Amino acid sequence: MRRSTWPMAALLLTSALAACGGGSTAEPVEPKAVVVVVGDVPYGTGPTDDAQLKAHPAFIAALNADADASVVLHVGDIHSGKEYCTEAYDRTIAAQWSTFKFPVVYTPGDNEWADCHKVKQGGGSYTAGAISLLKDAAGNLLSYVGGDPIANLQLVRSIFFPTPGKTAGVAVDVHTQAKEFDAAYPADAAYVENVWWMKSKVLFLTLNVPGGSNNDNDVWYGAPTASAAQAQEIATRSAANKRWLDAAFKAAAANGAIGVVIQLQADLWDLDGVFTANAAGQNHIHEYKQFIDKIATNAAGFGKPVLLFNGDSHVFRTDNPLQPGSACAIEPSSGAAAVACSAATVPVAFGNGKVDAYENQPHGYSVPNFRRITVHGSTTPLEYLKLTIDPAANAENGTEAFGPFSWKRVKPL
Repeated sequence: MRRSTWPMAALLLTSALAACGGGSTAEPVEPKAVVVVVGDVPYGTGPTDDAQLKAHPAFIAALNADADASVVLHVGDIHSGKEYCTEAYDRTIAAQWSTFKFPVVYTPGDNEWADCHKVKQGGGSYTAGAISLLKDAAGNLLSYVGGDPIANLQLVRSIFFPTPGKTAGVAVDVHTQAKEFDAAYPADAAYVENVWWMKSKVLFLTLNVPGGSNNDNDVWYGAPTASAAQAQEIATRSAANKRWLDAAFKAAAANGAIGVVIQLQADLWDLDGVFTANAAGQNHIHEYKQFIDKIATNAAGFGKPVLLFNGDSHVFRTDNPLQPGSACAIEPSSGAAAVACSAATVPVAFGNGKVDAYENQPHGYSVPNFRRITVHGSTTPLEYLKLTIDPAANAENGTEAFGPFSWKRVKPL
C-alpha cells in the first residue's frame, strides 16, 4: 500500500513537543529523514539495448524495500545519449515510477530533451544548407518531433509534471516556479520542473540545468549557428533558474532552514571529455559558470551547509570545488569504493582530475560551507546514494558527512 502522506516542514509542519518537569516545554525536535538519490538510470548502449530498462523495476523494488527511505531524488537522464527520444519510452519510465512507494522529485537531464536533436539520439543533421531529420524504413521520425529539444521538454513536462506542484510517484505538494514566479517575468511560469520543498528543516530545490551540452549550447542539429529558438530557450531558462535559486535561498532563510540541498543534472565542473578550448578560449562548460557564481553567492550569504547533487558524469565524486584544497573522494573505477582524489585515481574520461576547470578564469570562490556529490549512474552495478538528515548533527565538511548530512552508497542488486 502506498503512503498517503509525506512530512515536509514547509508544507506539513510537524514537531515533537515534550513536557519537562515543572510544566516547561522542550524545544521542537525535528525527526531524522532518509532521502534516496539516483541519476543517469536506466541506460542503454544503443537504441535496441533495453537490458537496464527491463531491470529497472527490480531496482525500484529494491529502493522500495529500504524501510528508511521517504523520497527519491532523480537527478536526470532517464536514458542514455545513444537512445532515441520517444513518447513511448518516456511513458514507460513514468509507468515504472508509479510503482514507487514514495514521492519522486525529478529534474530533467539533457538526454531526454536538450540532446534529442543529435544523430545518435535519432534527431537529425544539418546537410546541404538544411536540417535532415532521421526516419525509419517506413518513413517515421526516429525521435519525437524529429528530436526538437523544445518539443521534447514539453513532452517530459506533460508526462512527468502533469499537475504543477505535485511530485511524480506518490503525489505530494511542493512549491513550483509554475505557480510562484516573479510577476515581472511571466515566462518563468513555464518551469514547472523547478520546485522547492522542506524536510527535517532542510530546504531542497531543483533547477533545470542540462548536462553534457554546455547548458544546451551545442548547436541543434549541428547547424552553423544557433537558431533564434535555441538562443531564446537558453536565455529564458537560464534567467528563470537563477531567479528560482535566489527565491529558494530566501525561502530557506525565511523558514529557518538548517541546510539547503540543490538538485540538478549537469556536472558543472566536468569538461565532458573536451579538454581543449574553442577559438574564443572557452572550454565546453563555460556556460555553466553563471550558475556556479550564483550558487556561490547564495551559499556564502546563507552561511549554513549547502549540498549539491548532480549526475551527468556518472562517476561518484564528492568535493567542494568552491573552496581550494577541500577534501575530495572519487571512485577510481565503476562501482569501486571511493578514494582520495589525485591524478592517479581520477579517471581521465570523467572530469578533469584534481584540476579546477575554472582555474584559468578569475572567480575568487571561497565558500567553505558548500559540498557537491556526483551520483554514480549508468554503469553496472546500479546503486543509489542514501542521504541521512539529522537536524541534531553538525559534522565537519568531509567526504562522508557535512553539517546535518551524512551519506553512503548502496548497491541493492
